[in-house]
Amino acid sequence: MNDPSLPAIAANLARVRERMARAAASAGRDPGDITLVAVTKTHAWPYVAAALAAGQIEFGENRPEEAFDKFRGVPHPEAAHARLHLIGPIQSRKARLALDCQPVLIHSVDRLKIAARLSALAQELGQPLDILFEINISGEATKAGFSPAGLAAAAPELLALPGLRPHGLMAIPPFDPDPESARPHFVALRRLRDDVARLFPQGDWSQLSMGMSDDFEVAIAEGATIVRVGSAIFGPRE
Repeated sequence: MNDPSLPAIAANLARVRERMARAAASAGRDPGDITLVAVTKTHAWPYVAAALAAGQIEFGENRPEEAFDKFRGVPHPEAAHARLHLIGPIQSRKARLALDCQPVLIHSVDRLKIAARLSALAQELGQPLDILFEINISGEATKAGFSPAGLAAAAPELLALPGLRPHGLMAIPPFDPDPESARPHFVALRRLRDDVARLFPQGDWSQLSMGMSDDFEVAIAEGATIVRVGSAIFGPRE
């Protein structure tokens, strides 16, 4: 692919990492405690290859079919070095394909039904699945995810599912060009995490996946342990 944006990916990654380090330092945090997931949805394999060459190994995809085709179905030996995160909603009929993608983490378990389905499939395959629970932190009707109260109500059943290993929460705030508009939602997600950790100490609630290209520095200031960055690295989506 003869794309003029490909040579910029290494420089873009370096800038994002520098911004992450500055944000962590300002918050008194260790930058090593924050994982950068490079979101490659809609971008073809050469974009992934360029990022891998620049030292990036954590990648995020929204759709299981695209993720499988790109990371598991390609004849590229470099793909073995990529760690795949599934960050989009998973339909029940695509749950097995999601597991076939061999993700290191699914960020978007958004309801009890899909959690139970994923758990059953993971048990069949003998592969415990690392997940996060997606929270509709803003209460938007168009957003997927547990409500804060819904998560607390479902937590005993969720934590009892034998095929899943929950590690925390994920959320997507409403879009706003002002990064500061996301701060109250990040604060709310952190506080919800703290509340469920107190109520259900048997679970692992250590991870907060929040923050994208426009607001990841604010997310880091409010406790993000994973940020999902696409356009700031790869440019506009294809």
